[in-house]
Amino acid sequence: MILVLNSGSSSVKFRVVDLADPAAGDRGTVERIGEPGGVPDHGAALAQILGGLDAAGITAVGHRIVHGGARFTAPAVADDAMLDVLRELTPLAPLHNPGGIAGIEAARAALPDVPHVAVFDTAFHATLPAAARTYALDRDLASRHGIRRYGFHGTSCDIVSRRAAELLGRPLDSLNLIVLHLGNGASATAVRGGRSVETSMGLTPLEGLVMGTRSGDVDPAVLSYLHRAAGLDFAAAEEQLQRHGGLKGLAGANDMRTVLERRAAGDPDAALAFDVYCHRLKKYVGAYHAVLGRLDAIVFTAGVGEHAAPVRAAALDGLSEWGITVDPDRNAAHAPVISPEGARVAVCVVPTDEELAIAEQVQAATQDRLRNVAPSEIN
Repeated sequence: MILVLNSGSSSVKFRVVDLADPAAGDRGTVERIGEPGGVPDHGAALAQILGGLDAAGITAVGHRIVHGGARFTAPAVADDAMLDVLRELTPLAPLHNPGGIAGIEAARAALPDVPHVAVFDTAFHATLPAAARTYALDRDLASRHGIRRYGFHGTSCDIVSRRAAELLGRPLDSLNLIVLHLGNGASATAVRGGRSVETSMGLTPLEGLVMGTRSGDVDPAVLSYLHRAAGLDFAAAEEQLQRHGGLKGLAGANDMRTVLERRAAGDPDAALAFDVYCHRLKKYVGAYHAVLGRLDAIVFTAGVGEHAAPVRAAALDGLSEWGITVDPDRNAAHAPVISPEGARVAVCVVPTDEELAIAEQVQAATQDRLRNVAPSEIN
């Protein structure tokens, strides 16, 4: 069994995955780490998790890490040297990576005799071509500080792309897909033959689509304007974009279910938030269709993508000339394929399973490692 950990600054989500029976296995979350009423640190959180599990049955631990920079383009064994590099990358993801590092440290201490493998959200996007990953900044400045598009939600994009190919009964390497991962965080990715060729999130997960609390795309000069016009320092201005923007900024709620309820009740702020959200989605679908040239399928996934039928319908409304249409009955039923029979572009709803994808990558990484280690090195 593989223990998959998703460690944040104040929580650890876990799932035990048996690849022979992925639907089985314990899962849960330890919250309020370091907060009143919660456990004091990640070590205590791991102790609480392991106290309820058969730790003797755990053969490996997989760790979800948000940002691997340009250094990690595949799963990596989480040893001391790897952690040193990961700490160097913390400025790229100051809100996410410190929790991941703390989780690895705590899990290695609690389970020292099994392999630990880090799986990176950014790794799937290592295939981005130079034209897609490069910002138009001074080359030396960008190179010195690692400023480029990295992309996120890669683990989800990977498994969802493979599942979409299975659903359509076609080889993945023959398909051009647009994957719309729509949760509290949201991203669009153009996938050609199973490889990421364009994605909406950039240096950080802030860029791109409208999200729960993140603004997505704005004029970069908004930050300096907020400083001059509103008297906000840089940290406060960034806070507006990261935690007080998106659906929360427009409608006062970061949950799309609440926005849809208020929109149905006639709330104009919720209606505008919905319209801005879906307009941004449609813009990215059009742009990525152009990048791919030929489009075989659009794939909705994650909480909003899997469950919010009005979002799916509005985001693709008016695209019938491109062969993109949504069948209202199939959409309302959340069918796996919501486009009409025979549509030129399939529109799919595919549940994501990042924990399973991480477990699969951990198993492959540990098997590869064992195959490349001399017998005398294996205890």
